Amino acid sequence: MTPLFILMHEADNVAIVVNDGGLPSGAVFANGLTLVDKVPQGHKVALFDLPAGAPVRRYNVVIGHTLRDIPAGSWVHERLLQMPPARALTGLPMATVKPPSMVPLDGYTFDGYRNADGSVGSRNILAITTTVQCVAGVVEFAVQRIKAELLPLYPNVDDVVGLEHTYGCGVAIDAPDAVIPIRTLRNISRNPNFGGEVMVVSLGCEKLQPERLMPPGVIPITDLRGESQDEVKLDVVCLQDDAHVGFMSMIDSVMRQAKVHLERLNQRRRETCPASELVVGVQCGGSDAFSGVTANPAVGFATDLLIRAGATVMFSEVTEVRDGIDQLTSRALNTDVAEAMIREMDWYDRYLEKGLVDRSANTTPGNKAGGLSNIVEKAMGSIVKSGSSVISGVLSPGQSVREQGLKGLIYAATPASDFICGTLQLAAGMNLHIFTTGRGTPYGLAECPVIKVATRNDLARRWHDLMDINAGRIASGEASIEDVGWELFRLMLSVASGKKTWAEHWKLRNALVLFNPAPVT
Repeated sequence: MTPLFILMHEADNVAIVVNDGGLPSGAVFANGLTLVDKVPQGHKVALFDLPAGAPVRRYNVVIGHTLRDIPAGSWVHERLLQMPPARALTGLPMATVKPPSMVPLDGYTFDGYRNADGSVGSRNILAITTTVQCVAGVVEFAVQRIKAELLPLYPNVDDVVGLEHTYGCGVAIDAPDAVIPIRTLRNISRNPNFGGEVMVVSLGCEKLQPERLMPPGVIPITDLRGESQDEVKLDVVCLQDDAHVGFMSMIDSVMRQAKVHLERLNQRRRETCPASELVVGVQCGGSDAFSGVTANPAVGFATDLLIRAGATVMFSEVTEVRDGIDQLTSRALNTDVAEAMIREMDWYDRYLEKGLVDRSANTTPGNKAGGLSNIVEKAMGSIVKSGSSVISGVLSPGQSVREQGLKGLIYAATPASDFICGTLQLAAGMNLHIFTTGRGTPYGLAECPVIKVATRNDLARRWHDLMDINAGRIASGEASIEDVGWELFRLMLSVASGKKTWAEHWKLRNALVLFNPAPVT
């Protein structure tokens, strides 16, 4: 076994070990460097003698300062580093980088479902919105009945999902930040994969009343008949209605209304749509040191391809880009976009302060076991998912790209939590989700296809029926970032046209988790 390391920038003084299983002390690299410690795969090795207090550089960024002298060839891990403070949100470069104009990428298409509002779905799903957690059990029971008894009668409908969540009552519904979970649920209900069909199940006594969730005239909803919400009464099944006598009466009502929507959805057919109609959310979870070396750079390359094709791509996760805020504001389309990113970072800084924590709370034990010493190092690898295009807009949590009139590369502010980020990207209007992982996670969504990208060959081998693409081949020299980026781009078009991902094959579905920074009463 030839000892190998990866150096991210010529100015770096650490590199990461590539070899599966890591390397023992005494291993000698091609440049003559000898390991003085056993170093796990993905972890850092000092390329030079590092005195106490010296900056440690990876990605040509200071990810920490040494707490003691570290000889060349030593294992450099989180216990030996002092994390630097967060970059101030003042004096940042504002729209100073003007990426070169990219050659348009024409001629790429997928077979999607066109909606009356102009959006395009990659799936044809009946979604049943719930106003409150209290009705979740009833909706789950009804959904199982619908799948068993009704769905086989409508072969052009892909699935039926209940939009279950933990919000709706026992909350300070009029608190300023309550707008976030409310608009999140509202916009998820209007996701392009649901075909404009909006069906609501309510308890009756909850604080989040259906009319508040879907107010007429505020957020117009257009169904397949082309009628506005002012002309079509919101379809609500209220479990506390006097007409319901017994549990089965509630189930019958849900199934009766579901049939109306299924009949309309079943009339839809896939048609050829340009790649510009894709709205892609990119995210990482269970990250390791290879995330920023293989999978995320490949996603970044694919992101640039999508932007060249006229598509919309969202990257997110506030704490996982916070330490690279200067990289983002400099790539902003203009100062308004840069200032919007700063506002989102500042809001989240203050949100964390209320909980007496900071961004350092992000990094998990698994991240550290995978070689990521702290959030600074993690952030540098996370940002590269955004590619190199200009950042053309910013979404606050729960907002949608269509509602805000945005297109291109978008920063959608979300927590880094996998399931909250995914929930908010659904609300933003994504019809396709890309998820990279190094440690491994069976994450999936019922509402949108999720393409999983492995960062390492070993993970792709062991989880061969969970990972859709193996980016680990980049580290082993079997493929380039460009090769895997193009592979991912082409797979996205196939999946958007109906090809099932592994997560869909196994029906792996994480719960929707609404971001609720408002008080619970």
